[in-house]
Amino acid sequence: MSMSVACDLLIVGAGPAGLYAAYYAGFRGLTTAVVDSLPEVGGQVTAMYPEKPIYDVAGFPAIKGRDLVAGLAAQAERFAPTCLLGERAESLTRDTDGVVTVTTHAGTEIRCRAVLISGGIGTFTPRPLPAGEEWLGRGLSYFVPSLEAHAGHDVVVVGGGDSACDWALSLEPFARSVTLVHRRAAFRAHEHSVAQLRSSTVEIITDAEVTGIQGDRHVEFVDVTGPAGTARRPARAVIAALGFTANLGPIRQWGLEVTANRYLPVDTTMATNVPGVFAAGDITDYRGKVRLISVGFGEAATAVNNAAILIRPHEPLFPGHSSDAAPLPAPALV
Repeated sequence: MSMSVACDLLIVGAGPAGLYAAYYAGFRGLTTAVVDSLPEVGGQVTAMYPEKPIYDVAGFPAIKGRDLVAGLAAQAERFAPTCLLGERAESLTRDTDGVVTVTTHAGTEIRCRAVLISGGIGTFTPRPLPAGEEWLGRGLSYFVPSLEAHAGHDVVVVGGGDSACDWALSLEPFARSVTLVHRRAAFRAHEHSVAQLRSSTVEIITDAEVTGIQGDRHVEFVDVTGPAGTARRPARAVIAALGFTANLGPIRQWGLEVTANRYLPVDTTMATNVPGVFAAGDITDYRGKVRLISVGFGEAATAVNNAAILIRPHEPLFPGHSSDAAPLPAPALV
């Protein structure tokens, strides 16, 4: 059943820039909805390097991707944004009063006064594991929401990039066994990660592929085929870290100017060429653009403040410092 949501600002993309925009919009007194095609918040950080330390976020000498996302989500949650996860923004229409309606692939209609696109590299979809798509949700996954959930399990990680190596290393302290299967002898991952992997207890099988998944209602075994033939191995979980395909998806049909087939040009207010549509984060493009999380935070604040005066023209562009505002209640402990 389709549903309808009304808000001041719709944020498309729940990565770091989008989450910070949700907080800042709340600080400005705007009601907000956040839509993302992925099932979790955090965007690329959650999907690709949740356990890796990030060193260039202001105020943190080092912070794991997962912890950064958790902090951003808690910060945004103070203002209770409506989160529509696992839904892809598709169509955009505007009525004569300037109200924008964005409809998702699930049929949800979001009516708003402005849109902020913070989709990073756009909609990105995990590359499927040819041997076992039907096992998705029954032991096969593309993400690891919780390392602890795999405690005592035999886990098989498939892939040879940074994500595969990171997952294997992160799971090693929790799982009963971790096996990494890569179809080539050489890895695409950073040399340091590969060196860590080789000195760990993770079993590495190269020049091989997972050609089958077996079990009753849940994954129990995988078939690994290599030069010596096919061997069956126990597995409670299979993590397919085969990379992602990324594109702007349906928002290409919104009339937006696009550069390099993936970026949205913006002006100094973070406005795109479509009235009422702003952008922030890695998806933006302008002369001198630097694609860093820290830059995305600043762009999100700029975009939200300019969206705010579009929505409420009588308000000032600069809302004042947050330190001068009344203190907010502490976030609930989960």
